[in-house]
Amino acid sequence: MEITKCSGKNCNLKDTCYRYTAKSESELQSYFVEAPIKEGKCDMYWGEESTRILNDVKNILNGKL
Repeated sequence: MEITKCSGKNCNLKDTCYRYTAKSESELQSYFVEAPIKEGKCDMYWGEESTRILNDVKNILNGKL
């Protein structure tokens, strides 16, 4: 699955955000032009709970759940 990644520039949450920590799926990986931080918050933050939900969806689609 391809996601839009983030460079993590000026973000104090980058080490726990999947958009920063995920490995690129291909050489043509898409990135946000700028980190989507507004007023100190990121609407695109992808933490552990979001990753768990994504993995559950993948397992359902693959018939594993």
